[in-house]
Formats: sequence, C-alpha cells, structure tokens
Amino acid sequence: MYMRRTTDFNKKVKVLLVDDNYDHLMGIRELINLETDFDVIATATNANIAINLAKRYQPDVILMDINMPEKDGLTAISEIERLEFGAKIIALTGYDDPDLIFRAMKIGAKGYILKTMASAQLIYAIEEVMQGKIYLPSGLSSRFFDYFQKTFKEEAKNTAGDESLLQYLTQREEEVLELLTDGYNYKDVAKALFISDTTVKTHVNNIFQKLQVGDRTQAVLYAINNGFKNRKKLKIAI
Repeated sequence: MYMRRTTDFNKKVKVLLVDDNYDHLMGIRELINLETDFDVIATATNANIAINLAKRYQPDVILMDINMPEKDGLTAISEIERLEFGAKIIALTGYDDPDLIFRAMKIGAKGYILKTMASAQLIYAIEEVMQGKIYLPSGLSSRFFDYFQKTFKEEAKNTAGDESLLQYLTQREEEVLELLTDGYNYKDVAKALFISDTTVKTHVNNIFQKLQVGDRTQAVLYAINNGFKNRKKLKIAI
C-alpha cells in the first residue's frame, strides 16, 4: 500500500510538463500543483518548445512524453541532458515496453511513468528521483532489469577487451564505484569518503569515461557483470 511521505525540500521543486495531449497535460498540472512542495513552472505540447523552456527555466524535474510528433521525447531527453543543468527527467508514456524503458534510461531518464498510473504514484515518482533514486512502477521493474542486463551482457560480449577496463580505475575511483554498487547516492558517497560533492562528480565522470558508459546505472551494471564485487574487498572507513 502506498503511503505519502513528507519531503525535506527547503523550496518548491520546479517542474516542467511535456505532453502532446493537452487535456492530459492540464490534468497532470492540476494534480501536481495541489502539492505544496511542487510548482509547475511551465508546460509544453511539443519537444522543441520543451527544450527552449528547459533552457530558460532550468527546472528540477521534467515529465517528458515519449511519443510526440515531429521530434520524439527520447530525442528531447538527449538534447536536454547535453545542457547539463541537472534536471531529473521522467519518461511519460502509455507503453510498458522494456526496450523503450531501456532506451529512455540509457540516455539519461531517471524514471518511467505510465500515463495510466494512479495520481499518488506520480507524486511518489517525483519524490524518488528528487532524492537521487531511479523510479519504475513495480510491475515493470523486473521486466526492465532482466531486459537491461541481457542487453548489457550482449553488448559487453561484442566489445573486445572490455574485461580490462576496470584496471584503469584509480583506488579512489574504485572506492567511489564500490559505494555506488552498494546503492549510495552521490551525497552519501561524499560523506562516506569525506570529500566534496564536486569531487565525487569528478571521480564519477572519470569512471564513466574509463568504463565507456553513459550513466551511473550502466557503470554499476558493468561493474557487477565484470566481477567487480568479487575483487578484494576495499577497506573504506565509513
């Protein structure tokens, strides 16, 4: 049973809504604006307007419709991710397709919401991604990760020499990766290793480059699939 949580935000979370169905868009806006922690700062019915609004307002969270004419939501997510202002993007769609989830997550989406889901779950999804977590509806989680791991393993098999990429990590980068595989978010990693959030992000970016991955989820899966957890346990003072 879903239980509403009290958020810890000191200011309202800025939300940008993108959906080519105007009626559905207005319904979501009214729902979110009922929450005192959230503020819908702008809405868009196509991807190009959404990208321009994202540049202008730099929202904290973007709910992005995937299936739109002219330019689809996946392309819009990629372009917004390249702006690098830290928005948490949640894919919004009517399709529970594991391949679509995989493609959305691979390019940077932090959550995946079905348009038919209950209103309380929508608010919960926003809260989850704002806390640095990934959100998937419970009914889709196992299907997605089965598909994700299968696809990732197949890609790894087709890439020569991938098994050696972990050896290029420095000890500090290994410590950061170890904590990420244990489910720590960036802020928790900083506290555990007594370093700044900025330093954590620098190490994480280096890990991404060395492991040839695009995000934290891919880095963790790469580490697990290549035996990182079976290596000698790192001694980290936490």
